[in-house]
Amino acid sequence: MAKYEVKQTAVSQVLADVRADKIAIPELQRPFVWKTSQVRDLMDSLYNGYPVGYLITWQSVGAKLKGGQVAAHQQILIDGQQRVTALRAAIAGQPVIGKQYQKQNIAIAFNPVTEEFATLTPAIRRSNQWIHDISEFFSGTSQLTFLREYFERNPDIDQSAVEVAVNGLASIEHAQVGVISLADDLDVETVAEIFVRINAKGVPLSSADFVMSKIATYGDEGRNLRKLIDYFCHLAVAGHAFEDIQQNDKEFAATDHIRKIQWLKNESDELFRPDYTDVIRVAGLVGFSRGKAGAIVSELSGLDPETRKIDESRIPAAYERFGTALDELVRQTHVERFVMMLKSAGFIDASMIGSKNALNFAYALYLRLRQNQDLTEGERSKIVKRWFVMSLLTGRAVGSFESTWETDLRRIREQGAAEYLRVLEESDLGDGFWNVALPQELNTPSKRSPAFQTYLAARVSKGGRGFLSKSISVAHMIEGRGDLHHIVPKNFLIRNGFPKQGDYNQVANFALTETPINITIKDHPPKEYMAWVAEQISTGVLRLGEITDQADLEANLKENAIPNFIDEVTAASYPEFLEARRKLMAGMIREYYQAL
Repeated sequence: MAKYEVKQTAVSQVLADVRADKIAIPELQRPFVWKTSQVRDLMDSLYNGYPVGYLITWQSVGAKLKGGQVAAHQQILIDGQQRVTALRAAIAGQPVIGKQYQKQNIAIAFNPVTEEFATLTPAIRRSNQWIHDISEFFSGTSQLTFLREYFERNPDIDQSAVEVAVNGLASIEHAQVGVISLADDLDVETVAEIFVRINAKGVPLSSADFVMSKIATYGDEGRNLRKLIDYFCHLAVAGHAFEDIQQNDKEFAATDHIRKIQWLKNESDELFRPDYTDVIRVAGLVGFSRGKAGAIVSELSGLDPETRKIDESRIPAAYERFGTALDELVRQTHVERFVMMLKSAGFIDASMIGSKNALNFAYALYLRLRQNQDLTEGERSKIVKRWFVMSLLTGRAVGSFESTWETDLRRIREQGAAEYLRVLEESDLGDGFWNVALPQELNTPSKRSPAFQTYLAARVSKGGRGFLSKSISVAHMIEGRGDLHHIVPKNFLIRNGFPKQGDYNQVANFALTETPINITIKDHPPKEYMAWVAEQISTGVLRLGEITDQADLEANLKENAIPNFIDEVTAASYPEFLEARRKLMAGMIREYYQAL
């Protein structure tokens, strides 16, 4: 069975089909993300006959459009909205939504003499040689009348060359655009898979975009849910945009949704800044126990899981569940308590969280556990924190994580979160993991390694100090964007048989250290600079840091998981040092995890 049909359609026909609702664009009140230079380049590509990629349409049973009508015979545009919006703006002169959520026009100018497209500027507007706004050309008088007036303004130009250029400009309306029409009877999972795979440029399309398009087709309610997702993500980064949204999107401002996210105008936290992919994943897990985009679309399309057929009567309840999940997700108290959990586990900076997938599931788990009234907030916190760290350490949120998520939620529902977590810990976090696998995970030069970032979180959680620091904590260094320095200096290692970056940049050779300490150490090996510290302790004369007590030095080395033979380390013993420190770091992580 053919899953889709590919055809070439004239630009004018695409725009006419959009105007006639034969191709339905969901009402997406989102900022137009293309730069004006991209609109200009699109016009230039059409003018020169270059390919501009494909539009993808699909008839979604039961989808609702603006005004509440059902898309009975329309093809819904599920990919290519930016290109169609650009065409409508440049050729038809229709406004787009700007970054401040206000309507604005994009004027593209054309020079028939040089055959150049450009964004309209004051200088271009003062020039007689330019067509100031090509949308006025397309909607204006006849081509012959235009040419006569143009030649009167520019008497010295090559009229025949200009005629050819103007004919080329007019032919943009007849340029061919590829349209991939997905078969109407395809199930939504197949459509989701096609959506992700098809792209003329070989760049995978976002499955989250597919879900967002589906959400937006459900009338006013769907459009406002889509806006809630967009605006929540935007305000989490730029709270000052709230006033712009409130002033320029009157439809959304009139809903109760805006009240749910207005708290973000005054505060946000860098630790949790989800994009709409993250929000969709969390809402899908909370609302439907589903992790895959196609599965979420299936739910919103009314797919009966038993009959595998669309049942439109299921659609309203599905959107209600999804909307309820979004309400829980954007609630101020829930976001703030979740962020506090992460920080109490030592993850105090966004740079320490290398897996957004682990973060997403942890938040979804927290929201679902809130529905269990038998758990105290402390019990929820313990489960969520341990699950998050376990996911980071074991790579549970990589690979085919969406299927794993759905399995996890099913087992949690059957066994309870605490019991299922205990089973996973017995299975995945036994002595073999802590004593063998984890030290091996720390055998890496990647500072973004989940194992190393968890080690830093353990340091923060314990309130540990920096290497050879008397009072400055690791937490202060991380919050102040402190640097990681080599315990065995880089240049020393390069000169003594370890020239490769993967050797001297091992994470087991890194420690958060005060910059003055690092500068003093410079290229001296530990055997030398630790002798300075020993002399400093015996004399009280400061040379490296401020530690002047032997017991305090020993405590500092233990806090930093430094082997006790650090004062003997040279290039020859560097590999032995790394191996010993990895074991100490792994032991510290284990102790930290078990105390969560």
